[in-house]
Amino acid sequence: MCQSEKPQGPELQAAAKWLYFPQLALRRRLGQLSCMSRPALKLRSWPLTILYYLLPFGALRPLSRVGWRPVSRVALYKSVPTRLLSRAWGRLNQVELPSWLRRPVYSLYIWTFGVNMTEAAVEDLQHYRNLSEFFRRKLKPQARPVCGLHSVISPSDGKILTFGQVKNCEVEQVKGVTYSLESFLGPRACTEDLPFPPASSHDSFRNQLVTREGNELYHCVIYLAPGDYHCFHSPTDWTVSHRRHFPGSLMSVNPGMARWIKELFCHNERVVLTGDWKHGFFSLTAVGATNVGSIRIYFDRDLQTNSPRYSKGSYNDLSFVTHANKEGVPMRKGEHLGEFNLGSTIVLIFEAPKDFNFRLKAGQKIRFGEALGSL
Repeated sequence: MCQSEKPQGPELQAAAKWLYFPQLALRRRLGQLSCMSRPALKLRSWPLTILYYLLPFGALRPLSRVGWRPVSRVALYKSVPTRLLSRAWGRLNQVELPSWLRRPVYSLYIWTFGVNMTEAAVEDLQHYRNLSEFFRRKLKPQARPVCGLHSVISPSDGKILTFGQVKNCEVEQVKGVTYSLESFLGPRACTEDLPFPPASSHDSFRNQLVTREGNELYHCVIYLAPGDYHCFHSPTDWTVSHRRHFPGSLMSVNPGMARWIKELFCHNERVVLTGDWKHGFFSLTAVGATNVGSIRIYFDRDLQTNSPRYSKGSYNDLSFVTHANKEGVPMRKGEHLGEFNLGSTIVLIFEAPKDFNFRLKAGQKIRFGEALGSL
């Protein structure tokens, strides 16, 4: 007798019946939803969606007969309370660890994310009282020499996601996935302290940022992994005249998630610093992420990120141009600018002449102080 015709034993039949029974019972129970009203179905949409993606064998497919469709994975992920989780993580980071626990905890993190502690100013793991101090560790001065030959350097350690000219008012967050330049930086404000001229209804948003004839607008996106150095520095000599803070979500910004969610950087909380350098407009944006609700700018004591409540789509502005300071905050290339509590993303958007050239490759690892590009 061939193998396909071989009868099953009593044990196999009993096992198959035992496995099939819960699925059959679940199908019958869900069939009772056919008499449920649409509002009731909508109310139960989220739990059913979670079950839909978790349960095997298409157990919830009978629900399609009553017009039910699962919520998309993106919408499901957006519903996760990432801000609350990030605040809880931030408080956990502040808890002082016992001396005997520090070495095993930090060693596990170092092994998991490939942290190079030989570059740290303090290599002794017992020195860091809590996770927050460990994440924000400083480097030895000689660990990151600042390139003096090129006009723009990397403000942080990380991975280059995208770079190039800004075209059609769209910026790439990863290859093939874009977001709106205006949504990311926010609407133009007609105030004297901003480093760019007032908005005109006849110009595109990109053209309004380009202040000098013959210049182009460029961008560069740098992703900071959890194992990277978490501080960021000034990428060039420039003057910061304005800060715009967007409260928002704190979704993961790893490259995989950036391919999945369109305009991810526009949804997430971020701090946009704008000003000017020798070639015109210049901006640096620190984008928050899950467990990275805390974004700190060293010269901005009024900045409070990851607040418990905020209005969706809102933002608040702060000008560094005052009667006492007519120019703003001058920053030297390589100077300390701010820090994240874990890892996140830095987005540079700046104006430069047409012969500006990036010295990069998409996907390459880069360290603070290395050249991004020059004329």
